Amino acid sequence: MTRGFFVWLHRWVGLTMAGFLVIVGLTGSLLAFLPELQHWLAPKMHPGVHAGVPLEPAALLRRAEALAPNVIVNTAYLGEQGVAHIGVEAKPGAAALDFDSIILDRVTGEELGRVKWGGLPTSAAAIMPFVYSLHYELAMGTVGAWILGFIALAWTIDCFVGFYLTLPLPSRGNARGWLSRWKPAWLVKLRGSFYRINFDLHRASGLWLWIALLIFAWSSVYWNLNGFYTRATSLFFDYEPAVWARDLKVEPAPGKALLPWEEAQAIGARLMDEQARANDFSVESLDAFYLLREKGVFQYRVRSSRDLGDKIGATYVLFDAYTGGFIGVEMPSGQRAGNTITSWLAALHMAAVFGMPYRIFVCVLGVVIAMLSGTGAYIWWKKRKARVKHASGAPAPAPALETTDA
Repeated sequence: MTRGFFVWLHRWVGLTMAGFLVIVGLTGSLLAFLPELQHWLAPKMHPGVHAGVPLEPAALLRRAEALAPNVIVNTAYLGEQGVAHIGVEAKPGAAALDFDSIILDRVTGEELGRVKWGGLPTSAAAIMPFVYSLHYELAMGTVGAWILGFIALAWTIDCFVGFYLTLPLPSRGNARGWLSRWKPAWLVKLRGSFYRINFDLHRASGLWLWIALLIFAWSSVYWNLNGFYTRATSLFFDYEPAVWARDLKVEPAPGKALLPWEEAQAIGARLMDEQARANDFSVESLDAFYLLREKGVFQYRVRSSRDLGDKIGATYVLFDAYTGGFIGVEMPSGQRAGNTITSWLAALHMAAVFGMPYRIFVCVLGVVIAMLSGTGAYIWWKKRKARVKHASGAPAPAPALETTDA
């Protein structure tokens, strides 16, 4: 393939992605500080840590059932300090709900509010859930997630194409070495024309941040195009998909009903303790307790010594929702090479490692991603304008640069 083909590919893939990457870049910048922004926008609903003995998840789930008897209660997420997010859904045949999460005080069980993740924000408390949905699925549900999945795959491929286009052209008899000719690609000439500054920002930013951009592109494939990610990762590493992406379904045993919350929680705690001893890890805190109704399993999730970073708890056991029978354990690291790599990708993408400095970096990176899309579109527009004028006979040649990518 000629260099001209890759120029064409980078141009049109970049233009296709531009609007989407502006959205995910800017929303990602905000999500790097999700807890702080939630507390700032709705302090009563997100009070942070406070004194008292936290209630057990079973008690919180019972509390939600009492507060909203017309819904089905499924999950208790305990990862935010001071509160519990109780996931709910409408009963079969019932009208759609205007909320899918009840937020309870973790200590008192008091209801702090109800929000819908993905709906248009009608209050300050709903702004960050909307931002999250916009980032993950364009606030369009499954269709939006699929769109961003293909955008992420195209972005991953384009990372390599863009890198290739920064390399200097072969030149026989040139006294300058190859590295000397590549050096300008890493620099921004602030005294140049506005077009030249845009071009340099586009090229140099992509080079300096290339590894980070590739990590964020490929980790986005993991979330939004998981089937492709699973097949690709499994080609090279031992890998098992996360439970939400796994083809797993437990049929109820004859005469067996779902385990009550209290019994299921006790089983989850016991199984986790057994696995901690068997696999030599320590449990630090309880992160979530989920009933995955469509799969017929409970997930008891904790933060453990096998977890990465400083925010996420992703060590969990799965067990039969009807009999309590053990199904499996998932550890973020030290179990399978492919899963360890995936855990790192997820933690880096979610700014869950390396503390505040890395969260600031991720916030800035989101703005840079939007900037790369904007500068790329500007470069294309200027060159197209120049080509149109040149074709019409007007003396307006396109700016001549050492390497071209638009």
